[in-house]
Amino acid sequence: MSLEIAREIQFTFDANDPGALATFWAEALGYQIQPPPAGFDSWEQALTAWGVPPERHNSASAVVDPKGAGPRLFFQQVPEGKSGKNRVHLDVRAAPGLSGDERMAALEAEAARLVTHGATRLERHEPKPPNAGHIVMADPEGNEFCLD
Repeated sequence: MSLEIAREIQFTFDANDPGALATFWAEALGYQIQPPPAGFDSWEQALTAWGVPPERHNSASAVVDPKGAGPRLFFQQVPEGKSGKNRVHLDVRAAPGLSGDERMAALEAEAARLVTHGATRLERHEPKPPNAGHIVMADPEGNEFCLD
């Protein structure tokens, strides 16, 4: 008998500004910035105590699902910018259980909300059976994702 083990996963994003991108995705997903380790009141306090120079304090950030159900998103600073289309993207389920005009109206409302937080709307795909329609967006650093 084989024992199957489900693996915990995290999604890692290369970023120019990990703190800002983490803040965007926390807003988009209803996540929170990962709290600092026990014994520290802030990440700045922890990083300073560990000897990380102030200019490196924004080299990484992470967001977590406050309910503990979703995967962790980790943002790491890299020197280069985004150079092409994502090969993997997130689908943000913004209209579960809705269909037709009601679904697309909910997706439009979420797209408008995320634009106020730095997202860019790229294109709308109309519902065509068996697909339900979606909106393609980009986060503040150009990473594509779908409102589905």
